Amino acid sequence: MKRRFDQLDVFSAEPLRGNPLAVVHDATGLDDARMADFARWTNLSETTFLLPPTDPQADYRVRIFTPAGELPFAGHPTLGSCHAWLAAGGRPRQEGVVMQQCGVGLVAVRRSGKRLAFAAPPLKRSGPLEPELLERIERGLGLSAGEVLRHQWVDNGPGWCAVLLREAARVLALRPDWSVLGDLKLGVVGALPAGHEARFELRALFGSGGMAFEDPVTGSLNASVAQWLIGAGLAPERYVASQGTVLKRAGRVYIECLDGQVWVGGDVAACVQGEVSL
Repeated sequence: MKRRFDQLDVFSAEPLRGNPLAVVHDATGLDDARMADFARWTNLSETTFLLPPTDPQADYRVRIFTPAGELPFAGHPTLGSCHAWLAAGGRPRQEGVVMQQCGVGLVAVRRSGKRLAFAAPPLKRSGPLEPELLERIERGLGLSAGEVLRHQWVDNGPGWCAVLLREAARVLALRPDWSVLGDLKLGVVGALPAGHEARFELRALFGSGGMAFEDPVTGSLNASVAQWLIGAGLAPERYVASQGTVLKRAGRVYIECLDGQVWVGGDVAACVQGEVSL
């Protein structure tokens, strides 16, 4: 069966500078194995499948797959899937807000002009990292004692933990030792110098199935890092984060906290549109 297919670049207004996403529309009838096979075939960090909602409050339902398996939630697939759903003629029940159903439940996505922003989901785990885990991270990143200014569990589903370094230049210079980091899902954050368009530089490092990856631009990590930094008074309630520099990308994530709710925004650029036989 032929189904509409989009390939998008998320967290960038310019194609090829953000994080790519594959979206399959009208995915009713595809079983788990077929979705997983296609996600492995695209070999992108995530591939999503749009389905009718089962929750009466939702506008659509999305399933999110990596080449290694399914995720309950992820940020750039949320923005990209919403963009694709709207571009295909989707009409939300509520003006200006799209309600997405996914593995973690309902996620609101705001529309402000052409830019979309999702409501950061609650953290599943927070608090400082255990001493042995922090020591492992320091060894895996080649950091000296004292270079980590703050550290925190920032898990909103994928299992993220994060460390804050003094400056972005140190973040960009890191050369991770994956034999030490193993299967950690680790965010590293550093402040950019005054005058830069962004406030922080982030890197998202994660191991899975014996393989190591760096994600170009990561909505879920930026969401939970923003909740941590703003909540701790380490960041203003509105800022821009940069990610993907090491990978020759130029991702930009727009953070805003309104009435205690963190919103994570980004641009989406269309790259490929057509049909896929599945």
